[in-house]
Amino acid sequence: MDRQHRAPVAIHGGGGRELASSSWLGGFGGCSSGGGGGGGGQLAGFSHESEHDLSIMVRDFLENGSSGNESWCSSESDSGSSDLASLADKILLYKHSVDQYESDLVTVVQSSILSIDEANHQFDKSDSCSASCIRLSLVKLLQSSGYDAAICATKWQVVGKIPGGEHEFIDVINHCEDGCSERYIIDIDFRSHFEIARAVRSYDVVLRALPPVYVGSISKLKQLLQAMVEASRLSLKQNSMPLPPWRSLAYLQAKWESTCQRVVRPYEQSTKQIYSSAHQQCSGLLRRLKSCIASEIRAGMLRKSPKTDRKQRLELKRWRNSSFNDRCRDFGGMV
Repeated sequence: MDRQHRAPVAIHGGGGRELASSSWLGGFGGCSSGGGGGGGGQLAGFSHESEHDLSIMVRDFLENGSSGNESWCSSESDSGSSDLASLADKILLYKHSVDQYESDLVTVVQSSILSIDEANHQFDKSDSCSASCIRLSLVKLLQSSGYDAAICATKWQVVGKIPGGEHEFIDVINHCEDGCSERYIIDIDFRSHFEIARAVRSYDVVLRALPPVYVGSISKLKQLLQAMVEASRLSLKQNSMPLPPWRSLAYLQAKWESTCQRVVRPYEQSTKQIYSSAHQQCSGLLRRLKSCIASEIRAGMLRKSPKTDRKQRLELKRWRNSSFNDRCRDFGGMV
């Protein structure tokens, strides 16, 4: 019996230590296809951990002498570059290995994000919502398209050298015809989880091989996490730097695999708020996500059938036909 239960895919519109600490935390960048150590492919960092706690963790890590022999210029060996290139190929293989349900879900998620109207989407009650407002809008769109989608919040405690933390993402449950169910994870700011200090150029290629928005199974997520931890280790090793605990496999797995609180109707717990400057980062992330997704769609059109692309083409066309000012804004000022 076919285990694929396909939900409808209709879219309803809608110098010193301080420098080191800042470098570890990553920057607020755009979506670029260009090279450059550690900056080109990064999106705005919006992991749901406390920035204050993470900053303290970074300083402790550096002040305890764990940063190795520091040379503040990124270097790259031929062997390290080759290993990282192999990891980039492996990630692309994982990324493009999808079943029909996952392919449909990716299409809906991408089209839904492109359709979110920055001026009208619902803001979270919290002044510092860490992009919860974008996740809230996306969950509503997915549910209106027939998906069993919900906001998931995980929280885990310190275990040994692995720091505690919390994270928020979306999951979708596929209820199959044979009575089984499969869980799919959606993380709207996926690349930010793997930003590292002084990344070599070939690491940036690996980072850009990742999808800007992760949509897939837990098993595929584990494969990507293992590949990215190895890539991080290789890049940091070339600069005589160890892998920090907040980039370890155990810490990354805890974000998505810890016990989660699943909220099916989060918008019933939130009221529409007046836009404030605290949400400008969320708006910036949304624009950069749209830019990256548009690039992903254009790059993928050669691999997909016209039927699969139809909805994405329509949404991309609508986005392209927006006013010139809106287009410049959505691209974050990039040409």
